[in-house]
Amino acid sequence: MPDQQQSEPEQRPPGALDAMQHQPDHGEDSYRGSGRLDGKKAIITGGDSGIGRAVAIAFAREGADVLISYLSEHDDANETAKYVEQAGRRAVLVAGDLADRAQCQAVVDRAVAEFGGIDVLVNNAAYQMTHETVEEITDEEWRHTFDVNITAMFRVVQAALPHLKSGASIINTASINSDMPRPTLLPYATTKGAISNFTAGLAQMLGERGIRANSVAPGPIWTPLIPATMPPEQVEQFGKNTPLGRPGQPKEVAPAFVLLASDEASFISGAMIPVTGGKPIL
Repeated sequence: MPDQQQSEPEQRPPGALDAMQHQPDHGEDSYRGSGRLDGKKAIITGGDSGIGRAVAIAFAREGADVLISYLSEHDDANETAKYVEQAGRRAVLVAGDLADRAQCQAVVDRAVAEFGGIDVLVNNAAYQMTHETVEEITDEEWRHTFDVNITAMFRVVQAALPHLKSGASIINTASINSDMPRPTLLPYATTKGAISNFTAGLAQMLGERGIRANSVAPGPIWTPLIPATMPPEQVEQFGKNTPLGRPGQPKEVAPAFVLLASDEASFISGAMIPVTGGKPIL
């Protein structure tokens, strides 16, 4: 990876694709669908780039309409929508900060208004920042990280539940940090541990309704969030400590989401699927 860092205001978290020296592979030219999600209606938060874009592309090529929730990266979101529409599916864009309770409700309301229902909910939006000491983490940043990463997830789930029927799937993006927390990502890693427990408990609460809840735990994946939140020397070494010796690409994570969203996973609930390049999650 290049030793780059995005430092301009418009390139700060979650980062912009056009500022990256080495573009991630979201499966734009490689993913081939086989009808596994025909007719399904999906919400993907953080769907403008990175893992979210790869999931949106895969879902659309598998036959799903997609609502893409994102913060403010309009160019990236429009590009993702273009790939969804090229697959012959509907793309709906909703910009706004999920740290705001009203925005969480607005995303769900828009999906219901546009699609008439929700079959798959992917909670993927996240915030992180690198810190070398506990002292430099501000109270504001701690609260913001929790608001975006886990509180918003709870609020979107709560808003969506009245519209989820038996057979629906909730998929939350956790992280290898839920099991192996990186100390310099202390607030982020802490929220990922919370997501792991939230998902496991949610699966048990919703089982009697026939609604499944699972999580995907990526390892180091090359997305705009990395150069936007890590110093250049860490970016250069990013992913080299995996057994496969490299970071993953977003397209390599998307198939796990497709499986969990599909009816093929009808007896999979409360699970965490690691996509870590060989690092075990216990």
